Amino acid sequence: MEHHSVEIYKIIIPVISTAGVYYFTTDKGVNYEVRFGRRQDNILHATIVFGVTNDEYEGEEYSLTNKGEMYRVMNTIVAVVKLFMEQHPKMVTYEFTGLAKSDEPEDKLTSRINLYKRYLPQIFDADWKFDYSGGNTIVINRIK
Repeated sequence: MEHHSVEIYKIIIPVISTAGVYYFTTDKGVNYEVRFGRRQDNILHATIVFGVTNDEYEGEEYSLTNKGEMYRVMNTIVAVVKLFMEQHPKMVTYEFTGLAKSDEPEDKLTSRINLYKRYLPQIFDADWKFDYSGGNTIVINRIK
């Protein structure tokens, strides 16, 4: 079931686009950070990490909230990645890191990876190839 009609939260865009850190806050006051890091060995490869930054989630900064905001949070993250892609059109690889929950076996796809499988096709079209392996998802542009 897709949730395209779900609104997104107000995104705080970095003043300097190369900073690569975007923020948004949910209606319930949960602060999220979406961080784009560049690989030193390949500046056209971005690693994307996102999660909650509130102090009360100490040690669980990469957990998604269970406050009924997941669809809106994920749609906002989709919008953030699209904004980054518009500002950095030469990027050829995006890597999403999914951290396993403590009750998940290491080799099982994490629940975050399953979320990626649901939402990444909303960001990347047929020009991109998805590689879901272990705790990471790598998206590579087939054309560039």
